[in-house]
Amino acid sequence: MKHLSYIRIVKCECMIQAFLTYMQYEKNRSSHTVLSYKTDLLEFQDFISGRPVQEATVQDVRGWVVSLMNAKVSPRSVNRKLSALRAFYGYLFRKGIVQENPMRKISALKTEKKLPTFFRQDSVEAASMPQGDDKTEFAAARDALIISMFYETGIRRAELIGLKAADVNLSSRTIKVLGKGNKERIIPVGEKISEEIDGYNKIKCKFVGKTEWFFCRDDGKPLYPMMVYRIVHELMARYSTLQKCSPHVLRHTFATALLNEGANINAVKELMGHANLAATQVYTHLTFEQLQKIYKLAHPRAYKN
Repeated sequence: MKHLSYIRIVKCECMIQAFLTYMQYEKNRSSHTVLSYKTDLLEFQDFISGRPVQEATVQDVRGWVVSLMNAKVSPRSVNRKLSALRAFYGYLFRKGIVQENPMRKISALKTEKKLPTFFRQDSVEAASMPQGDDKTEFAAARDALIISMFYETGIRRAELIGLKAADVNLSSRTIKVLGKGNKERIIPVGEKISEEIDGYNKIKCKFVGKTEWFFCRDDGKPLYPMMVYRIVHELMARYSTLQKCSPHVLRHTFATALLNEGANINAVKELMGHANLAATQVYTHLTFEQLQKIYKLAHPRAYKN
């Protein structure tokens, strides 16, 4: 009996691995997403007392949700875990491994919408000026350009790290970005940042030499996520009162600035590399706030005497 139980568990682990391989190589999910899926699936398997996950029922999933909520796990995190199960059981159902999809009757939890924060323009302008301090000329120029690049292109941190020198074309003033799902997109850049890029390239050539990476360390090797975060946090924290000074907030700032200046939301979606419009619409509340401010300042009946 124990032998049969062991075989079932091994088959289950093979199915999970096959699913993870499918998500990474067929669906082009990031390694971070695949790792999260694996963690969530193993956690769920542990919750159902080690039974094979293909035998789980709707009641098992609901019981897991209740246990997570009792453990004070946030609704947003619970929904992320449910998303992993939803993708997994959808995969098993399509493969004919399960006859019933236990996620069919499971709804996502309601979550409080967090409005994206953004930096003031003057804060970004100040941070994007090369800071002397104890940095080398190369590091100062690179770090300042990183701020400008996030603010003026809206690219993701992973996209910035993955930029190759050949991806930045000053003749056409465009940047080729490899986004989520290995989808390429072309982002136009303005005259000001083009001049900054040209200056940075000359300094990089002088201090680093030839390297395939656009942004790099002193030895020519690529940057890494925590390094980029620290660079942005250090510079933006000097000029902003926001608690969170991250690359993602600069991305929010890019989208907000475009929409507040009247940019078409579909155009912003393409520039951001969003898969659907819903991801871009979260920024429109800021445009509405801008309209309210203009109304209050301009309309004679906006305020009571």
